[in-house]
Amino acid sequence: MKKLHVLTTSTITGALLLASQSVFAAGFQISAQSATGAGRAYAGDGIIGDNASVMAINPAAMALFDKTSFTMGATAIKPKISVKDGTYTSNVSPNSSGSVGYDDAGSLAVAPNMFLVIPLNEKFAVGAGLYSNFGTASSFDSSFPGEYGGESSIMSGELALAASYRLNEQWSFGAGLDLIYGIGQFARNLQIQGNPTVSITPNVNGNKFQQACSAYNIKTNSKNPSKWNNCDHTFSADRDANMADVDASGFGVGWNVGTTYELDENNRWGISYHASPKITATGDMDGTLKATGADELYVPLPDFAQFSGYNRIKGTKFALSYTIGWTDWSKFDKLTTNGTPSTLENFEWKDTWNFAIGGTYYLTDKWTLRTGYMFDQGAQDEVTTIAVPDSNRNWLSAGFSYAPSKDSSIDFGFTYLLGKDVDATQSYDHISSIEATTHTDAIITGVQYSKTF
Repeated sequence: MKKLHVLTTSTITGALLLASQSVFAAGFQISAQSATGAGRAYAGDGIIGDNASVMAINPAAMALFDKTSFTMGATAIKPKISVKDGTYTSNVSPNSSGSVGYDDAGSLAVAPNMFLVIPLNEKFAVGAGLYSNFGTASSFDSSFPGEYGGESSIMSGELALAASYRLNEQWSFGAGLDLIYGIGQFARNLQIQGNPTVSITPNVNGNKFQQACSAYNIKTNSKNPSKWNNCDHTFSADRDANMADVDASGFGVGWNVGTTYELDENNRWGISYHASPKITATGDMDGTLKATGADELYVPLPDFAQFSGYNRIKGTKFALSYTIGWTDWSKFDKLTTNGTPSTLENFEWKDTWNFAIGGTYYLTDKWTLRTGYMFDQGAQDEVTTIAVPDSNRNWLSAGFSYAPSKDSSIDFGFTYLLGKDVDATQSYDHISSIEATTHTDAIITGVQYSKTF
């Protein structure tokens, strides 16, 4: 019968989490705080201050408000994740080997947002906001290899609390806390044909190795677990092995600081920095994850900084805005647990930059038009994934606001995000491998209502 060298259960679990947790950290870092931002590719979002959502980027910009400002809305994100020209090889299900592809694995995600900024006096302002910085979803059906596709979803909810101080007519400063709660679900399965004999060389022995075999329902010819160091095992029948079925959530606290400089009412700039926490996720972790003894996942989220500017051209109805952003994706260097081994997998991601430019046209007192463009670098470098591919992206945005009264507005924004083809290669040592070209586009739409009091 056919003999294979197969990874230990704990190592397989680490590889599965590597593929799945890219959803948590870098498949999409979403910008979902405002519809006005979605209409100009978020150019200048840390300084324009056209509604209370500016506090999500730069807490110092709350000093721009002289009235209480309230904003609420929602952003919908629909990625289109496709896989083409794929070649799949399986040693445990050879009949499934061959060409693979998938038209669209992206799933709709909706992120609500709500912000309130309250000026206390001419110097101080406070604010609170609910929104999301991370969120996406993908879903592959049974026609695609389950260890590389499956189900993946993540959504984070963030409560922001901030305060600002106006030093003088030019300078303002702000700081705040980010209370982040994340929820993630993912599932992976491995299709196995019955009756292959498998040779397993573990890095654990004794009872731990017995647990590994039990996780796969593998029959063994050895009755003494203490001698399970290198022996043959036979799968009893065709089956789907539950490799990972995780429903986990976690909480972390970050902080942010910012400053703004106003030359005059038509020209201003801002800088902000957000320090993100390491999320500790716990919950139901079934499948082969049980063999590691882990019940906690530690996911470091990246820090990010922005420089934003806004310049309204004198004597016209047009304003220019721009943003340069940096994200510390190299902080996401590895995925760890409280199990054995503690480090599941190392990552080789890189820090990224984004550059956005936008235009605002104040058509009338009631109508405002927006457009924008952003170039956004992908975080993945040497390590790539099939389920949630990542690449350099171009954002094309347009939007408008309608003001039914002097103190209220209804805003709409639309962004089409164009990704690039990425050659992805993944493997689980001697179990299966896949090579394919992945591509991700996305549509982002936002709607919101804003009012001042």
